[in-house]
Amino acid sequence: PVDESVSAYVASLPKDSIGKNLTFYRRDKAIDFTAHAIALVGVPEDRTAQSDKHTGNNFNAVRKSFYKLHRGNWNTSLYDLGDLKIGNSKQDTLIALQELVVLLLKQKVTPVILGGTHALTYSLYRAYDHLEQRVNLGIVDAQFNLGAIDSEIDPHSFLTGIIMHEPHNLFNLSHIGYQTFLNAQEEISLFKSLLFDAYRLGEVKKNIEIVEPALRETDVLSIDLGAIRKQDAPGNSHTQISGFTADEICRITRYAGLSDKLNVLGIFEYKSDLDTHNFTAELIGQMLWYFVEGFNYRFYEFPNADLKGFKKYIVVIDDKTIHFYKSDKSGRWWMEINITRDNKTLRRTLLPCTYQDYLDASNQEFPDRWLTNKKKFMN
Repeated sequence: PVDESVSAYVASLPKDSIGKNLTFYRRDKAIDFTAHAIALVGVPEDRTAQSDKHTGNNFNAVRKSFYKLHRGNWNTSLYDLGDLKIGNSKQDTLIALQELVVLLLKQKVTPVILGGTHALTYSLYRAYDHLEQRVNLGIVDAQFNLGAIDSEIDPHSFLTGIIMHEPHNLFNLSHIGYQTFLNAQEEISLFKSLLFDAYRLGEVKKNIEIVEPALRETDVLSIDLGAIRKQDAPGNSHTQISGFTADEICRITRYAGLSDKLNVLGIFEYKSDLDTHNFTAELIGQMLWYFVEGFNYRFYEFPNADLKGFKKYIVVIDDKTIHFYKSDKSGRWWMEINITRDNKTLRRTLLPCTYQDYLDASNQEFPDRWLTNKKKFMN
């Protein structure tokens, strides 16, 4: 359970604060979860961090920063399950976290994981092995974390394990905020050759709305605090002077909350002993607030056969016809991709997109997302 000092802090908060409207895990009482709820879990595992010890060993400041915020006009039930007990080995912890995520997802509860090292993302992904579901993974990080194929699971190689280890459940990977000078050109080329979505930091900062469609089709989002600039998140060993601002990372977590599909969020690499004046803890608290805000206002919409509530737009580029759909309810856009084999259409799938994608098509330019996904679905 959460530390007693945190419980005492909650007692002093006003009645409309998050801390006063949240159910805490207690050893003497089982939790009866409400469906479509959010459960916060701390995982103080740092043994995959090699030389960077004491990562994620104290989440008290983060919890206090989140609890003291006032609730929005929410109906979503919130739980804090405390911290996962660390296993005798790091592999034990990875397995325990995986099993916990499976348990929560089966009860229609969205886990929000506070880490600990970024390598814990591997457990979030592997949870879907038990759900027999393909996975769209989103990662916010300045680096790709591609290591040698035979590397152990650690913060610098876990992505290789996700891509290479069986079972191969990964359908798509969206990497948000990479910085070119922190990644080898060979890694950048490899990532793009695998037809994954890679969004450079400068590209996202210029127009942050381009990541919303990627997050709309993401199942698991994993955020490394090292993607945020040092001024806004000093409580991390790998932050740079350039990175996402506090406002930008909160917009990203709100997009994640709004995503009808996303059901696991992880925020990793918090190091409390580097967190001057609790700046990073305050920011994580706000990131969580915006995630819950988005989650509470999910639209639960998808263009279906009768297209009720959607407007259809048809664009012809050369000999290709692209159908776009715009929601009357949310204003969000989708575009249609035909999956073909031997020049025969097997089925159609709808891909989240932006209004700019529609404008590009109208100007006789194939949207990048359309081209990339067309290649994915080619026989």
